[in-house]
Amino acid sequence: MSEPRFLVVRNDEEQYSIWSADRELPAGWQDTGFAGTREECLAHIDTVWTDMRPRSVREALA
Repeated sequence: MSEPRFLVVRNDEEQYSIWSADRELPAGWQDTGFAGTREECLAHIDTVWTDMRPRSVREALA
């Protein structure tokens, strides 16, 4: 039995999450193009999501 596959997804506020690759994406979320095991996806998010503040907050403070 193969390990479940996940996608790294991002919303309009540039917040990241993982989503099961065999399910339709929820409204407001886009596929970032990275897929893998749960652990691989979470490791990727740790690398790319360096500022956890929502985009609107970052822009308001800039």
